[in-house]
Amino acid sequence: MPTSSPKRRLAAGAALVVAALVSTTACGGGDGDSKDSSKGAGYDAAYNKIANASTKKGGTLKMVGKQDLDSADPQRAYYGMSWDFMRFYTRQLVTFAPKAGAASTELVGDLASSTAKVTDGGKTYTYTLRDGVTWEDGSPITSQDIKYGIERIWATDTITGGPQYLKQNLDPKGEYKGPYKDKSKDKLGLKSIQTPDAKTIVFKLPKANGDFEQFLAMPSGSPVKQEKDTATKYTQHPFSSGPYKFQSYKANKKIVLVRNDKWKKASDPIRAALPDKIDVTISANLEENDKRLMEGDYDVDLNGTGMTQSGRVTAVQDHKDSVDNMRTSFVRYVALVHTAKPFDNVHCRKAVFYATDFAGLQQTRGGQLAGGEIANSTLPVSIKGHSDYDPYGVLARKGKPDVTKAKAELKECGKPAGFSTKITARNNQPGEVDTAEALQEQLSKVGIKLEVDSLDGAETSAITGSPKVVKERGYGMTMSGWGPDFPSGQGFGQPLWDSRFLSDTGNYNESQIKDKKIDGLFDKAIAETDAEKAGKIYEELDHRILDQADWMPFIYEKNITWRGPRLTNVYMSDAYNGRYDYASLGVVK
Repeated sequence: MPTSSPKRRLAAGAALVVAALVSTTACGGGDGDSKDSSKGAGYDAAYNKIANASTKKGGTLKMVGKQDLDSADPQRAYYGMSWDFMRFYTRQLVTFAPKAGAASTELVGDLASSTAKVTDGGKTYTYTLRDGVTWEDGSPITSQDIKYGIERIWATDTITGGPQYLKQNLDPKGEYKGPYKDKSKDKLGLKSIQTPDAKTIVFKLPKANGDFEQFLAMPSGSPVKQEKDTATKYTQHPFSSGPYKFQSYKANKKIVLVRNDKWKKASDPIRAALPDKIDVTISANLEENDKRLMEGDYDVDLNGTGMTQSGRVTAVQDHKDSVDNMRTSFVRYVALVHTAKPFDNVHCRKAVFYATDFAGLQQTRGGQLAGGEIANSTLPVSIKGHSDYDPYGVLARKGKPDVTKAKAELKECGKPAGFSTKITARNNQPGEVDTAEALQEQLSKVGIKLEVDSLDGAETSAITGSPKVVKERGYGMTMSGWGPDFPSGQGFGQPLWDSRFLSDTGNYNESQIKDKKIDGLFDKAIAETDAEKAGKIYEELDHRILDQADWMPFIYEKNITWRGPRLTNVYMSDAYNGRYDYASLGVVK
């Protein structure tokens, strides 16, 4: 491989970033009201605290994104950055607290005056709406509006793409057909949601689920005014229940939000609503986006996925006061396919754990600061159930491999000379193919011959998401990344490890784990309404997966991200996978 290979360029760039950051001293916050915007608040000033705290209103918040919202329709969106952005124009019964770091995962009342009154052994949730909550036309938001919005999730032939948790838990048998096929006069025929009056809404679950309020906090729990519902066209101009409304939306080009003058701050303790306007430009030119961020044309990256290699090096060297080391809730991992021989043998799977140079993979992805921390637990740090459990001594050896133990495991599984297998990696995910190639080199030292198959990320649902195709192509390992839908073990891990989530297409249980004990632990944790107790069960589940070498985490992902010096009220939110809480941001005019 030539010396200008992507892997070597990445490592060189990472070294520059690390060197620059090591010499950085964070300057803390600031009041954010200064007219001098030539400097930021200091390196990592938005980590676990507010950078440039301010209550001043006015100005235009300018955002740029490499990718548009997957949908502006709250019932159809599934991208994390879309959920964050929707806080500008949607509200839910409950939402995440406007606080920095882990404190952001606290659920608080939003349209509702408080979190739920929970009765009937965790199967009934009752809410009372706040006074003064209104639509952008000034009409009151009612409990019927909330019910109708949620009912749209059932119209799966029209409202596609969003999460299905509410549908699965409120109507597990799929008896309701959605509001567009609802024969009742008011189109509010879903029996598991009751609206005894305009300010009261009651949810009746067939089976208790301790994360139910997490489902309601997603944008899919947003109200929709029935007479404003344009079905598939609703994404073009959603009707606002929040502090901003759509002025214009040109898909893949431009989004402009302006103040909703019918919104009342007294009815909304969550959203700061500081800027007068939100202006979003969509551009696929990543390096140009970074350049214009640093030049001040934009304030923040909509997608929140970090800067390019060249962008982060320049940012750290020349503008380090405007750089944050974003701790995401994403875990980079390798799924070990149980149906692919010899990975049906636990000792062959353990051999991979021992032979992997985790520190080397970390360096390939950009080092500790630009790439992330070495992972030991299957769960991200932000999820209750994460622990310091380290059965393979990965942290104890600072990520270095144990070749002796790897060879002993190979002997134990009847493959003392090693074996051959294939790994997939996505070529449009920065660093993933390079990381797979690094793993290829590492495993070869114990005789495991790894063939790397580079795939377009857009095709993975039909390839790695199809157990049939995985078998036909002879894949034994899949490299990927995953973040939680909501901050709990269920929200992160159930699609990955529960055998009941195995599917013929769009499958995320890529290891094809079929373990009744794991399934039972999910059931036990999900039924637990005490988050701390549920966390202990998820910790047990994490230990089970690691002990069986089912799924190999290797990095807790970090990003180098740009915090524009004009920004005020900036903090990273664990509830939004480490992104800034967009609804709290302001700008210096």
